[in-house]
Amino acid sequence: MTGPELKKLREDLSEAIGRPLTPADMAKLCGLSDDANAANTIRKWEVTGPSSQAAELLRVLAMASERYPILEKFNIFDRHDVAVKDRPARRQAFREQMREDVRRRLG
Repeated sequence: MTGPELKKLREDLSEAIGRPLTPADMAKLCGLSDDANAANTIRKWEVTGPSSQAAELLRVLAMASERYPILEKFNIFDRHDVAVKDRPARRQAFREQMREDVRRRLG
């Protein structure tokens, strides 16, 4: 994940959860401490790109937005035991669950 991709993700997650996310919010989502340095780390990452560990977490959280794919290891919707007609509703419910998870992490 590059810096500009992280910045775009912050915008897309903001839209998905219905409120603006600050660099401090993104730091909280990444599990960084709650001090000013954490927000500065996010600002730096929005230029240079996040650490690989943070990027993996952010890819998971990105699934809250319709603009990002559901990762293969989370895709339980395209299995043979899920009716094709039920798949869109299940994907939507999954994304809403992810949005709630983002909101919960933010407190």
